[in-house]
Amino acid sequence: MSDLMTHRGRVAALSRSRSADDPDLIAARRALKVEGLAEHIARTVAEWPPLTEAQLSRLAVLLRGGTS
Repeated sequence: MSDLMTHRGRVAALSRSRSADDPDLIAARRALKVEGLAEHIARTVAEWPPLTEAQLSRLAVLLRGGTS
């Protein structure tokens, strides 16, 4: 089973018995979003040509919430 499916299952299980503001449910939802983004990034990057160090640095800044 993929990591994404594992996270989806955890969110589903926790959401049955926990309130929306439960810290474990909030953390599980965050982990699900991160895993979804990670899989999207991996698929996208696999199609790219090699990047320069400057290009990689620019993308890293964006991922950290900065502007380029």
